[in-house]
Amino acid sequence: MQFQQNVPLAPLTTFQIGGPARWFAEAASEEDIAHAVEFAERRGLRLLVLGGGSNLLVSDAGFPGLILRIALKGIVRRDGPAGAAEFSVAAGEAWDGFVAHAVAEGCAGVECLSGIPGSAGATPVQNVGAYGQEVSQTILRVRVYDRTQSRFLELPAAECGFAYRRSIFNSTLRERYIVSRVDFALRPDGAPMLAYAELRRHFAAGEGRPGLREVREAVRSIRAGKGMLIVEGDPDSRSAGSFFKNPVVPEEKLDRIAQAWDVSRDSIPHYPAGPGRVKLPAAWLVEQAGFHKGYALGAAGISSRHALALVNRGGATASEVAALRDCIVEAVERRFGVVLEPEPVWVA
Repeated sequence: MQFQQNVPLAPLTTFQIGGPARWFAEAASEEDIAHAVEFAERRGLRLLVLGGGSNLLVSDAGFPGLILRIALKGIVRRDGPAGAAEFSVAAGEAWDGFVAHAVAEGCAGVECLSGIPGSAGATPVQNVGAYGQEVSQTILRVRVYDRTQSRFLELPAAECGFAYRRSIFNSTLRERYIVSRVDFALRPDGAPMLAYAELRRHFAAGEGRPGLREVREAVRSIRAGKGMLIVEGDPDSRSAGSFFKNPVVPEEKLDRIAQAWDVSRDSIPHYPAGPGRVKLPAAWLVEQAGFHKGYALGAAGISSRHALALVNRGGATASEVAALRDCIVEAVERRFGVVLEPEPVWVA
């Protein structure tokens, strides 16, 4: 295992932004993970785990500690209880590659999560979700290195604190665990999920129910149309995908917004999010606050195809993206009284 110094981080992120890492190493095994933690602790360095680099905004100054890139590979299938197919997926596997693998084997449960960039090990951290599915719906357990106990252990899904875009790995215990493997339970020969309205519309004119492959292709096509698929040469791909989480607010907040605008609450897009709470589309809030698709602030901007994606228009700095982020957050709060929460991790 090599420890390198002053390694540029911009090429390792989908934003293609950021300064260098003071120290950098790549873990190809669990032993490498333990070794890297020991290396950082011995030198008093902060340690940050890097997967596919799709959910990070690295500061222009870079990172003064150790960046540990997880490169563990391997997918193993075995029979689970009640006819389930269990997949053990190493944290360094590309997430979309695993989805393609599962679909090819006729296993349902993650097909709507096609096209999401990044690594498999990052998916439980944020509890990624799209088009009616969340990764926590299929996770059995997460194998992690516990930096407090200096050992590997396996956490069942019930202990991971999964919620909308949250887990213990990005909230209460974000510095404690490093994911090395994720185990999923999928449904062999299961039907694809078509709960999302946009997907249902996509297949409305067709005959019969689409299969897993068709749904995967449809999701990727829809994502591409929104600039949410990483495509070489596409300027809208220089982003971290959805930059803001869809805020979940009390129903009274929705009523107050409707009253302030003198409109019916039904004219404001919203979705049920548990007893007495609703989810508001962050993209709608952004646009209503005056930030249209293609909006530019210096070399940073908003995707030409989706208001929720901030993009590097070419040569953007992290400071420019942060300035645009702050302008949007301030404008949305001023107009709606709702504070948007960024999804990407700020690395500095």
